[in-house]
Amino acid sequence: MHGEFKVPGGKLVVVDLEVRNGLISDFHLAGDFFLEPDDALVDIDAAVNGLPVETDAVAIAAAVRGALPDGAQLLGFTPESVGTAVRRALVTAPGWSDFEWEILHERAVSPRMNLALDEVLTTRVGDGRRKPTLRIWEWDESAVVIGSFQSFRNEVDPAGAARHGFDVVRRISGGGAMLMAAGSIVTYSLYVPASLVAGMTFADSYAFLDEWVLQALRSLGIAAVYQPLNDIASPSGKIGGAAQKRLANGGVLHHATLSYDMDGQVMTEVLRIGREKLSDKGTTSAAKRVDPLRSQTGLSREAIISRFTDTFTGLYGAERGQITADEYAEAEALVDAKFATDAWLHRVP
Repeated sequence: MHGEFKVPGGKLVVVDLEVRNGLISDFHLAGDFFLEPDDALVDIDAAVNGLPVETDAVAIAAAVRGALPDGAQLLGFTPESVGTAVRRALVTAPGWSDFEWEILHERAVSPRMNLALDEVLTTRVGDGRRKPTLRIWEWDESAVVIGSFQSFRNEVDPAGAARHGFDVVRRISGGGAMLMAAGSIVTYSLYVPASLVAGMTFADSYAFLDEWVLQALRSLGIAAVYQPLNDIASPSGKIGGAAQKRLANGGVLHHATLSYDMDGQVMTEVLRIGREKLSDKGTTSAAKRVDPLRSQTGLSREAIISRFTDTFTGLYGAERGQITADEYAEAEALVDAKFATDAWLHRVP
């Protein structure tokens, strides 16, 4: 069995192993990482050999860490990445290049319609009716998008939202509120089969699915990094955040919102959570916590999106696609039945 895991921002971890009598055997670690001392590689191999095939990534990492000699230096990889690579070998997980990818960037629709499309397209990828897909959002009105489990009254100031022209909608993924001012945000969604992230912890899968966008940002001169669990940041502050939803049929939704431009005062008048976070961090301005792409690059939103799609295409050979008429129709029906209803919006009061 063979498994690979590219550490986000790091090196490639490669494992080869056999399974005998329910135990990992003939295990060998390789890759383009750095490790000192040299013979620590033998210690890692010995730590994994003999583990039951049911051992999860966390326990594998603990075994590796416990076997390392004092003062060992691991550069470009971690014990956790070894655990992930082993689990991916055991489930024969595919990589990005094993799929045909599509990119969607279509007409602006309402925030509710964008959320419905996320559910529809994720379901279709899980069912095998659509290729794995990257979709860039466009929307025709400003909105606050709250997480699936957030309290409406605790997160949003309705008077402030109305005053600044923000609708309020709820998405199917968890995480925090997104302030989506028209023309001021770059949002994308990935619809992938669960097999792509098989063997990974949730934390690993977040960074893994956003590695391509870090490469795109770095190509624009931004020193972008991933901050667990779900933040994309630069030395000057947070750029954006990601969220996930995994469906029972095997479809995975991973979407992220990056700030292109922002008004910190509006944020504090619309989002109650913004005020609490600022208070907790001893910060007086929301703008000090966020580092928008416009100020960092001087580029238009369209130019940044173009770099994103070019990077994704270059890495994974994606082709342009379209949302079909029946996908739009299914999403419109889902807006009426779910995303536009008070029952959904206020399901957590």
